[in-house]
Order: sequence, then C-alpha cells, then structure tokens
Amino acid sequence: MPQENIFEKSIKYVKGVGEARAKLLSKLGICTVNDALNYFPRDYQDRTILKKIAELQDGEECGVRASLISDVAESRPRRNLSIIKTMASDGTAFLSLTWFNQSYIKNNLKNGVEYIFFGKVKRTGMRLEMNNPVIETAGQFGKNTGRILPIYSLTKGLTQNHMRKLTENSLKLAGDKFEETLPQDIRESFNLSQINYSYNEIHFPKSLSNMEEARRRLVFEELLLLQLGLLKSKGVSTQQKGIKFKPVDMSPVLDKLTFKLTSAQQRVFEEIRDDMVSTKRMNRLIQGDVGSGKTIIAVMAIYLAAKNKYQSAFMVPTEILAEQHFRSVEPLLEQFGIKVRLLTGSTKKKEKEEIKNLIKEGTIDVLIGTHAILEDDTEFYKLGLVITDEQHRFGVRQRAKLSIKGENPDLIVMTATPIPRTLSLVLYGDLDVSIIDELPPERKPIDTYAVNESFRERVYNFIRKNVAEGRQAYIVCPLVEDSEQIEAESAEGLVERIRDNELKNLKVGLIHGKMKGAEKEKVMRGFVNGQLDVLVSTTVIEVGVNVPNASLMVIENAERFGLSQLHQLRGRVGRGKYKSYCILFNQSKSDISKQRMDIMTNTNDGFVISEKDLELRGPGDVFGVRQHGLPELKIANLYRDMEILKDVQKAVKLIIHGNLLLTDARYKPLDEKLDKMLKEKFKDISMN
Repeated sequence: MPQENIFEKSIKYVKGVGEARAKLLSKLGICTVNDALNYFPRDYQDRTILKKIAELQDGEECGVRASLISDVAESRPRRNLSIIKTMASDGTAFLSLTWFNQSYIKNNLKNGVEYIFFGKVKRTGMRLEMNNPVIETAGQFGKNTGRILPIYSLTKGLTQNHMRKLTENSLKLAGDKFEETLPQDIRESFNLSQINYSYNEIHFPKSLSNMEEARRRLVFEELLLLQLGLLKSKGVSTQQKGIKFKPVDMSPVLDKLTFKLTSAQQRVFEEIRDDMVSTKRMNRLIQGDVGSGKTIIAVMAIYLAAKNKYQSAFMVPTEILAEQHFRSVEPLLEQFGIKVRLLTGSTKKKEKEEIKNLIKEGTIDVLIGTHAILEDDTEFYKLGLVITDEQHRFGVRQRAKLSIKGENPDLIVMTATPIPRTLSLVLYGDLDVSIIDELPPERKPIDTYAVNESFRERVYNFIRKNVAEGRQAYIVCPLVEDSEQIEAESAEGLVERIRDNELKNLKVGLIHGKMKGAEKEKVMRGFVNGQLDVLVSTTVIEVGVNVPNASLMVIENAERFGLSQLHQLRGRVGRGKYKSYCILFNQSKSDISKQRMDIMTNTNDGFVISEKDLELRGPGDVFGVRQHGLPELKIANLYRDMEILKDVQKAVKLIIHGNLLLTDARYKPLDEKLDKMLKEKFKDISMN
C-alpha cells in the first residue's frame, strides 16, 4: 500500500475491527487510521505501581505481587450474579479478592503461582480487599499490569480493551511514517519532541514524564495550526504600514468630562495613542466589562484623529445602540467643532443622500451608524480611524470592508464580552489586546441571588415593588429547544400568564426569535423610552443597549445559560443610579450547576467569570470556540495549556514576520498541512 494512504485507510480494515465495530467507532468520529491515532486518551492508569500489602491505603489504585493462600470459591446468590472469592498474601499481610460475574477467573487461578493483582483498595479496619482486580502471572508483568495504560472516552458497545487494541494496531500500521510538519529550528527553539515519538508516547507512554513531553509537542502543533489557520483565513499581514498621527493635547476633552478616568482607562488610551502616533497600523481589541467606560476611550481616539484632520467611522450592531452612542458622543465633540452624524437603515432617503455627500466632501468628521456605513456608496474623504462595537456581531470581512474605505485606517474593536485571556489570544491573533479591568467608582455591584421555584411568588412581588418605585425589569427565558416555534410559544405562554395573573395591570412587552427585526426594534424602543414596565425576552437582549431605569433582571432556567452569557445578561441592569438586582431561577440540583450559581452570586468580575466558565466546561466544550466556528480541539485545553499557547504566539510571530511559510523550504510541510486543514475545517468560518 502506498505510504501516503496508510493514514486514510478505512478503520474497518484494521485488524480486529470489522464492519460492526467500525459503525460504533464512527459514533466517536473514528473512520480512518488517522482518526484513530488522533483520538487521544482522556486519562491514564498507572499500573506500574507495586506495593506490599501491608503498605496499602484505603482508596488507592495500585498493584501487589502475591500468591493465593486459600481455595477459590464461587457462589451464585441469585440468577445473573456469580461471585468469586479468594485470599492472597505476600508475607506482609492478607488481601481479600472478589470478582463479580467473571466465572472464568476460577479456572485461571492456581495455588503456588505468583500473580500481580491490580485494582482499587478498600480498607475496613484491619481487613484489606480488592474488587474485580486485573490479574496476570508475575512472569507476564508488563502486558496488562506493570505499564501505563491509556483511558479513552467510549460509546456503548466499546470497551477500553477494544480501543487499546485498535490504537496499538493503528500505531503498528503507521510505523515511523508520521510526517514531521514542524521544522527542526522550531522544535529546537521550543524543546519539542519528534512526531513518531510523540504519537507512540501519547497513547502508550513508558513513563508519565514521556507522556507530558509527547502531549506538549502535540498541543503545540495543534495550537500553532489553529493560530496560523485563523490568520491565513483572515488574510492578515502584520506588516501593514498605517497612518502616523501627530500627538495631540487631550486635556480639552478631559476637562469637559464630569468624571475622572480610571487608571485602567488611562492605560488603555495610552496604548491606543502609542499605536496611532507610530507608523504601524493599529489593530486593537479593547475588552472591558459592561460599564467599564470603553466609549469615552473611543471618543478620545476620534478626537485625536479629528485634530489630525482625519475622519472616523464608528459602527455598532443595532440602531438603538447607534442612537445612544450618537446622543452621548455628539454633544461632547460638537464643542470642539467636530461634526458628528448618524447613519442607520431608518435614516430618511433624502437625509441619507445629504450625509453621504457631506462625508465624501469631508465636511463630516465622524459617522456613527449600523451596517448602513458599509454600503458601497458611503465614501469617505479621508478615513483615518475605524471603530466597531461588539465585535462578535461583525465578521472579519465586514471589518475589512470598512477598512478599505480609507488607506489602511487604524482599527479599534470593542467588546463587553469578557473573553478569557487564553481564548482572546487564539481568537484575536490578529489584534493587540487591551483590557479595561477596573470599573468606575460610581458603578454599583449588582446583587445576585440564585433561587428555586419556591421563591416565585416573592420574585413577582419584588418586580411589582420595583415598578411601583418607577423602575423597570427584564425577564429572560432560555431557548427551550433549538426551535424558534417552541421558543416563541414558551415566551408567549409566560407573557400571557403573567399579564393575566402575577403581573396583572403592568405593561409587559415581549421579544422572541420569530419576530422581524423592525418589530423587535419597536418593542425595545418602547422599553428604552419607559412605555413598558417589564420586558420578557427569549433572545439575548441587545448587547450594550442602555436602559438606566432598568434595575431588575430575572433569568428563568439559569442553568441552561453559560456563565459568561449570564454575566452579559446581568450587565443589562445597574446602568443608572439605582440599586440593581439579578435573580437566577435555577431548576437543576447538579453539583456543577450549584458551582456555577455560586460563582455568579459571589463575583461581578466578568474576567473571573469567563475563566471559571472555561475551567468548568473543560477541554471538550471550550467557551466560545464552537460559536466562533473554530475546529474542535483534539488535545489542547485552552485552560491548562496557557504556557504552551504563549510559546505558540512567539512561534507565530517568527513565522509571519519572516514570511517563512512562503520563503523557507523547511516550512513547506507545515504550509501544506495548513492548506489541507483550511480546506477541511475552516470552510465554515463566517467571514461575511
């Protein structure tokens, strides 16, 4: 068989598999030899540990070398249950051994033969026992005991032995034919093991330190391909030259503010200013928790651009948000003769034409708006700065489309979605990240309570009390199923019930996934303007919309939301001068759900929450990875592999800056693997 086809060979032709087992393996995503080799163990069992019976501790897993000192007895207390019992000793103490439903064991055990028994120890007083231990003769030591064995995630019908056999046979087929994709200079610089060694030691390690060494190399390669793949799919070049702005005295703007910038805001603006006055093109992500004051930083950057006679574009995902930004930004900048206009889908045709003419002539300095800014006939006279708010609503292509309306304008991307540091390094490899990790002193923490169904009446009374004091409230329902029909009905059912019963005589509005955009916008506007007391929503309430009068957030089935999502929702309240509350209805009794509710009730820090979210979800369902359309990680865990990721970042910089994928023959295998992966895995990334 040609060398390159071994890895593509169907799994059913691997020794010991066949048609039926191949079907089961396909449920785990294993269809080829390559899939089997990249199906990594989730854990390991170290069967090399041997102890004297007298040294055994309750609950530990280990092996003992011992001989039988009693006959093997079998009993059948009921149908379908057989129990085999015997006693063993190594001269230091006695060990009671029991097997359930393994009658064949009886014929395998003989007096006077030395065995290795491996299992979990149970100590009751002086009595020591092992249930269902693995067994082999001392002469066979090293086959099923005396080695470190991999533990794989399974599906019904498959056992660990099946998986180990499959991996063993797949490794035999592959032999030493794994292709080395990492050039030697990268391997030496970052102390990475060779590829054949890594695959053998990740599945059947000779020691746990070998396994860690192999894992480090495979994690490094996976994250490197992911990073390079993202950059390549975005068409990123870090070499772009930008506009070199002249430094500007910012004190006129700062003097007009009614508050003092926090030290975090000052630090982030300094990072932006340094970018703007340099020749490199700014590509900066500003992460700041809800209410941390990102907008004023954007305004200061706009002021710096305007004083250099450059225009700015400020794009946000919704009309309401665009209007809110316009109302807060325009009065401040107008005092300095900086002309600001608003352009959205609802702008009247005549006014739209007028704005587009003025922006083309250069009479308007700042354009705030929605997707309308992207229209082909919106032409700028001299665009120097592009700002997008809530980046995850805009694909990379939209950012790029706005950027080409100028000559390499500087770019600021703002988000209130706290992303763990590890994940932002992966997702925004093309952006420098600034974090506003401090809230303004006047921003009050939101009191959060997790409650069960028995509190429902009290919660509705609390909503009435808040409304009676002139406040407003949100009630958010989760997606019951991935069906808009059901989603709409569940929210509609809740609204009907509370309008007729618990919240009778209050003005209750509804937003759900079946509604048209304009309809949602109308309801949201009614809430913003105070015409509604309570807003029930199944969709995540528009990010960033500011309703200072809303002081209460109730979240139904809070256990169905991710931690970061809960934090985002909570951030819709507490935006005014009133004490604000968030009430989480938790219907789950699981430990993990309790942990998540504890985190929400104990901290208001979005970055702490997002890290915890990543930690609790574990490697399989990394926060945000699927929603960003990235390929699922096979071995890397963004929570525990932060240090490796930092090394990967260094390698990416070397490769991109040196343009090594295209100019250095040693990097050809890496480039080819990257192209193959881009075709397969990145085809779904939404860039539009």
